Amino acid sequence: MRTGRIMLVAAGVVAASGTPAFAATTVTVAADGSGNYRTVQAAIDAAPANSSSTYTVNIKPGTYRGTVSIPSNKPNISLVGTGSAATAVVIVEGHAAGLTKADGSTYGTAGSATVTIAAANTTVSNLTMSNDFDEAAHNLSAEQAVAVNTYGDRVQFSNVRILGNQDTLLVNTSGTAVRRLYVRNSYVEGDVDFIFGAGTMVFQNGEVRSLTRGSSSNNGYITAAATNVNNKYGYLFWGTHLTSNAPAKTVYLGRPWHPGGDVNAIAQVLYRGVIMDAHIRDDPWTDMSGFSWRNARFTEYSSTGAGAVVNSNRPQMSASTAAQYTPTAYLAGSDGWNPIH
Repeated sequence: MRTGRIMLVAAGVVAASGTPAFAATTVTVAADGSGNYRTVQAAIDAAPANSSSTYTVNIKPGTYRGTVSIPSNKPNISLVGTGSAATAVVIVEGHAAGLTKADGSTYGTAGSATVTIAAANTTVSNLTMSNDFDEAAHNLSAEQAVAVNTYGDRVQFSNVRILGNQDTLLVNTSGTAVRRLYVRNSYVEGDVDFIFGAGTMVFQNGEVRSLTRGSSSNNGYITAAATNVNNKYGYLFWGTHLTSNAPAKTVYLGRPWHPGGDVNAIAQVLYRGVIMDAHIRDDPWTDMSGFSWRNARFTEYSSTGAGAVVNSNRPQMSASTAAQYTPTAYLAGSDGWNPIH
């Protein structure tokens, strides 16, 4: 039947534009069968496509082994761990870039991800996303093994734990498009380039932990940004605590990644108001694949702690410029998005 310009259908409501406007829905995932679905992926598969309404997936405490993928045609999905802490719900898999799949191909870096988010307006809260690939067991000293690959726009993480070693969090994008990720009150750990990619990210408060590789001189790199030269904003760490179990002065803040030798990938990273523990090197930026870090947009502003040394190898942003590099500026984009509260 028709009511004015709205046509009701069995699955929901179709607006005059033809876009489904389903009612907000909440489902429950429980490994023991006490919910609507046993796996997170099954709940996502059941979500309506192209809906403008929120589809909330409440996940009961437990460990859920297997990959999770939210495709681009399923926006407005919210994954919520219902435990008392982010440690109570764990989504985990152990794929790595070079591992061979059943069809003879390899996963590749992005394809190794435990959780892949291609949809816009995705939120994830109060849970852990992990890649537990064991480098030692495979006789490898370094292998890309992504815990989270996010290239949807306006994605939010709150009170999450993101665990891995090399390439833990891929802040991705599609081509030269701006894709924004807002991470607040969360924890991420890794060793080599463990926050990387060409997307735009604000990491506010929380903890970024560098895991030791057992070296007395080089225990890895926090970031490997690949920001497009036409994008003013790459990564902002704001009020975050940088920690480590590595020796003093052995961890880099970052290096410039140029995927495939892309000369237009001019990394932008700002550490602002961050507490830096003693593991941060006095020369915290370094070259990568023949590209000089000095040609990237690497800066610090108003940080503290034993690792926050100021010298000629550590460009500092001026107060006047810093006024343009705030969380709201990074996330605003062309649509004025402001998830900060």
